Amino acid sequence: MIKVAVILGLFGLALSAPEDAYGPIVHEPVYKGEPTPYSFAYGVKDDYAGTDFGQTEESDGSTVKGSYTVQLPDGRKQTVNYVADHYGGYRAEVSYYGEAQYPHEYGPPITFKPQVYHEPSYNPAPTYN
Repeated sequence: MIKVAVILGLFGLALSAPEDAYGPIVHEPVYKGEPTPYSFAYGVKDDYAGTDFGQTEESDGSTVKGSYTVQLPDGRKQTVNYVADHYGGYRAEVSYYGEAQYPHEYGPPITFKPQVYHEPSYNPAPTYN
């Protein structure tokens, strides 16, 4: 009988303890502002390194429309046109320009020219405190 009383006492104590030992979780209300229209675009083309990509995107506050392009290693250019909103999700249309090329021999790897190191024009004297 004593064992049952002790078990019931411990069970009641466990139920009365707070659920979170660090205190109650308080959820602050989230206030979302009005959607803000925006647009941006960028592009990178570096013939020396062989990079060529870019993106444009615009939004009226509820729907986002845009496209991005990238030069693929096989020589083709990939373009993705997309539309995204809360109702239809993300919808993309992918297209390729050019024909894939796989050469039998590869050229030398792309390397960058070494930068010339210039000695400082003055030699500051060391200071001792």
